[in-house]
Amino acid sequence: MPDPLVISIDAMGGDHGPSVVVPALARVVRDGLGARFLLHGDETKLRAALAKFPAVQARVEIRHTDKVIGADEKPAQAMRRGKGASMWNALESLRAGEAAACVSAGNTGALMAISKLILRMAAGIERPAMVANWPTLRGRTAVLDVGANIACDAQRLVEFAILGAAFHHAVNGSARPTVGLLNVGSEEEKGHEELREAARMLREMASLDLDYRGFVEGDDIAKGTVDVVVTDGFTGKVALKTAEGLGRYFSASLRGALNVGPLARLGALIASASLRRMAQQFDPSTINGAPFLGLNGIVVKSHGGADARGFATAIRLAADLAGSDFVARIDRNLRTMTAAMPKSTVEAPERTKA
Repeated sequence: MPDPLVISIDAMGGDHGPSVVVPALARVVRDGLGARFLLHGDETKLRAALAKFPAVQARVEIRHTDKVIGADEKPAQAMRRGKGASMWNALESLRAGEAAACVSAGNTGALMAISKLILRMAAGIERPAMVANWPTLRGRTAVLDVGANIACDAQRLVEFAILGAAFHHAVNGSARPTVGLLNVGSEEEKGHEELREAARMLREMASLDLDYRGFVEGDDIAKGTVDVVVTDGFTGKVALKTAEGLGRYFSASLRGALNVGPLARLGALIASASLRRMAQQFDPSTINGAPFLGLNGIVVKSHGGADARGFATAIRLAADLAGSDFVARIDRNLRTMTAAMPKSTVEAPERTKA
């Protein structure tokens, strides 16, 4: 890993580009992140944004390009036409060893496709998974996949368990993360065949660096019943968007209830510190940043509409992963999984693509 830590950033991706990226850098620098940044994008726009944050200017190197991959471009188009764009160049810097991680708020499909092309997948992994670091009653739970793989077979769900456990260990410090498979019930006979087969495989692979606890239900996510919740990308994305919507609903309802009269406003004033902490838990920006797990490199996808606080969260997440044994832990567990799989399955896996 480069020393000091260097993070490569697609400074033009997402809805806001430099107007969010540069203030986000100011936040992480102010908070003590000892990193340098490669900013890929329009130099004129970046210089103008950096002029407001002199403390950040000494930490950045700008790599100019005026080419940007659009939010509506299909992945195949982005792969054909994207060379030289800010996203492409940010990933190239990671591949070349100039940076330890890459962050982009750009087109999700394009970022995944170009990441696979430039960085390649870890041995035995076919497609990346996206993970959300979900706030719960007991801390944080890693939930994956949250949108990268719509349909998944049993082997891919086991891969997600391995990837999610390595992520939780790196970011949240769990020694041997507990893992559950998301299902419609906790009974062993519940769920479709691929889910039950994944459960059988996880029970039998006792040497993995994780603690499989069986099936969990939707309410177990917020409870923090396990450290890692594994599901397919369709279900995970629906759950994530539902949670984000509920968070906004709760925050809006609470603000309304505390503003209906003088007594309510007085109560809000008295409880203001506690209410701020509660609001932070519901704020989607506190969980912004979904790493693509399974690549030969660390790539974090920020929400396209993230504000400076949210993009700063994604940068910190990239730094945490870069400073951990994340990649080595995944490699070790994938080797264990491959050794335990029937030879025919390893050589010719039947997989459902998104």
